[in-house]
Amino acid sequence: MSTFEAIILALIQGITEFLPISSSAHLILPSQVLGWEDQGLAFDVAVHVGTLLAVIAYYRKDVGELTAGWFASWRGQHNEYSRLAWLLIWATVPAGLAGLFGAGLIEDYTRSALVIAITTIVFGLVLWYADVRASDRAGIHSLTLRQAILIGIAQAVALIPGTSRSGITMTAGLLIGLKRVDAARFSFLLSIPVIIMAGGYQGLKLAQQPEPVAWLAVISGMLVSFVAAYLCIHYFLKVIERMGMLPFVIYRLILGAVLLWLVFG
Repeated sequence: MSTFEAIILALIQGITEFLPISSSAHLILPSQVLGWEDQGLAFDVAVHVGTLLAVIAYYRKDVGELTAGWFASWRGQHNEYSRLAWLLIWATVPAGLAGLFGAGLIEDYTRSALVIAITTIVFGLVLWYADVRASDRAGIHSLTLRQAILIGIAQAVALIPGTSRSGITMTAGLLIGLKRVDAARFSFLLSIPVIIMAGGYQGLKLAQQPEPVAWLAVISGMLVSFVAAYLCIHYFLKVIERMGMLPFVIYRLILGAVLLWLVFG
């Protein structure tokens, strides 16, 4: 993989990781349209680290409060952040279990352009429905354990390529009554443990492989994905405050149609 390809793929990953438009749907396009080869495990780890650092940096105040609150809860000291930290942990469990027991099945039967095209369209329409009927009334600290686990179950469904982890967790957040910005905030915070788990798993696999690493491409990918993801989070929150999710729904429908054309064209 050339440095140019690394930068383009890192841009795609950084931008699409947190937008409700499916990163897997976009990462399949370079191979389908341009014939690019798979970027490799080391690069996957690098861009995951980049996007992880971006969300931690953007929500650094929240992350600090959540971490302090979680440790304080073990001493019997509770506040809204300690409660939210435990909700995020419980909401991560469904995706962890689904990844542990269902990853092989998903890998064998769902990683195709047709599946990604269908899920891109279907879950785009579900996002549109959730956004249209959104009450936009509840804040993130009003979440109950049941609601957090429901969002976590939705996140587990995102193991199916094309679903979009951020898209389906925001959809679930909107359906239970969260404000758009709070649905996005919970989704982004929920991504931290998931990316850590995915990156850690990939890192262990990488450590077992003897192949040399193209460090220039890896470092470039990490830096580019960090900057792209950070800016993406910032501007996405501004867009949904003003326009809601409709621009991303329209984009998903167009993208899904393009993928179907590539499959059947």
